[in-house]
Amino acid sequence: MASLLVFFLTGSKLTKWRSGQKRKLDSDFKEGGQRNWLQVICNAGIASELSLLYLIDVGCSEFPIDFQKRYSASWLSMAVLGALSCSCGDTFASEIGSVVGKTDPWLVTTFQRVPRGTNGGISVVGLLSSVVGGTVTGLAYFVVLLLCANSDTMLNSHPQWPIVVLGGFCGLVGSLIDSIVGATLQYSGINLKTGLIVEQPSDNVRYISGVPLLDNHGVNLLSSVVTAFLAPHVALYMWSYFIPMR
Repeated sequence: MASLLVFFLTGSKLTKWRSGQKRKLDSDFKEGGQRNWLQVICNAGIASELSLLYLIDVGCSEFPIDFQKRYSASWLSMAVLGALSCSCGDTFASEIGSVVGKTDPWLVTTFQRVPRGTNGGISVVGLLSSVVGGTVTGLAYFVVLLLCANSDTMLNSHPQWPIVVLGGFCGLVGSLIDSIVGATLQYSGINLKTGLIVEQPSDNVRYISGVPLLDNHGVNLLSSVVTAFLAPHVALYMWSYFIPMR
């Protein structure tokens, strides 16, 4: 819940940040950073469903990550963290990377320069921002775990610091997955009259990349699903490699 709250609070603030510049890049820009129900579902739906599975299978208690003693709880917890870190990392990358820096981004599939706002465009600032976004999500999870989990259980468990590292990793990887899907399965073109990036081809639009198969919501949902599935496997490796199992 803390990670979800951090995602929505930071995401809303960043969407409003430098909104004047963003309005000049994207034809779908929403004033004030409003999010509709579809955006909420596609960004946080997977994490919410996994959280419900956690409640059904494990209950309301918070447990430290321990794949030996509590495999199911650990797997579901890290899947939730992966989904939220992906969404938060991608939000940080797009909202900061699109308006910071003097050079245009590279298209992730070809590494050619493309206009700002192009789906699948990446930059050093954007990638670093995605790590920060994921790390913030992981840090929120880590702090709440320290505050809410049983102290005796925590003392007898493995160190939990890899949660923060995993959050940053999932923020970066999730953002890259989002960029790859966006560059290939989401159409990007530039309107020659307005100079805005659009997601549908037309007579006055110059093609940049992708095909009009998915919209931004679909891209976010797909990247969230993939990262949620990937996160527990990476977590299991981290805890077994960096913190030897008892």
